[in-house]
Amino acid sequence: MPEYSLRVLIGRVAVCVLLIAPFLGAGQVAAEPTGGAPAVRVPGFWDPRRRPEKPDLSRISVIRFLTETDYPPFNFAGPDGNPQGFNVDLARLLCEELKVACTIQMRRFETLIAALNGNQGDAAIASITATLDMRAKVDFTDSYYRTPARFVAKRDSPIDDPLPERLEGKKVAVVAGTAHEAYLKALFTEAEVRAYPSADVARLALRRGDVDLLFGDAISLAFWLNGTDSENCCSFRGGPYIDSRYFGEGIGIAVKKGNDTMRLALNWALFRVWEQGRFTDLWLRYFPISPF
Repeated sequence: MPEYSLRVLIGRVAVCVLLIAPFLGAGQVAAEPTGGAPAVRVPGFWDPRRRPEKPDLSRISVIRFLTETDYPPFNFAGPDGNPQGFNVDLARLLCEELKVACTIQMRRFETLIAALNGNQGDAAIASITATLDMRAKVDFTDSYYRTPARFVAKRDSPIDDPLPERLEGKKVAVVAGTAHEAYLKALFTEAEVRAYPSADVARLALRRGDVDLLFGDAISLAFWLNGTDSENCCSFRGGPYIDSRYFGEGIGIAVKKGNDTMRLALNWALFRVWEQGRFTDLWLRYFPISPF
């Protein structure tokens, strides 16, 4: 790493760029909830000027989706034991658009890629990040969402825009050993980073007032803020932060390497579902508080 002063300067510039840059491209949608509430940003990576051609679907009669057992609100077992969640509902929308039968099998996350490559499924839709290491094992569709990072503060906190120079001496909770901790230490060098063993413990530290801010995965934080566990204590501040070096290149649907028939079919269906507004409707149902 560069010397301290240069690192601080670079960090400030990088954060400012992230704050003002359009972070999702042409497909981003600002949806207006009912009641005149502020617009909710919905992720989208699809450019309407680059409409994909409908692929040959004659070789696809069924899609066997694989998903994870316990990653709410994306994948989880419902009261009846059947798979539920954002990814599950999206998979069903894609099958409707493609007019093919669809099965969804839940497995432990660490077994998904092996099961996919062992022909036990056709596609894995389980919030898998398209990293370089993962791309060596499977192919991916276009990304359909990202996992940004954001700050959270108590509602009465005076901290509105947490730029690095404004956090000197401020205590920031983060989960130990995560990309979020590494990001804070690299770019928010004047803050007092306090690492906790789990997200639950970090959130409790914020609610108790032990820290001034919490920094973490905005997807799970949005789910927490919208739920009863937060007791309406807190809200997002600043961001989002989407540096791919720390937070990944986006989430796609994994298919077996070389299975271009399935990948292109799912890409076309993803675009169609987004174009028709059904992706936006689905996102707002699960994320009335936008992670973005």
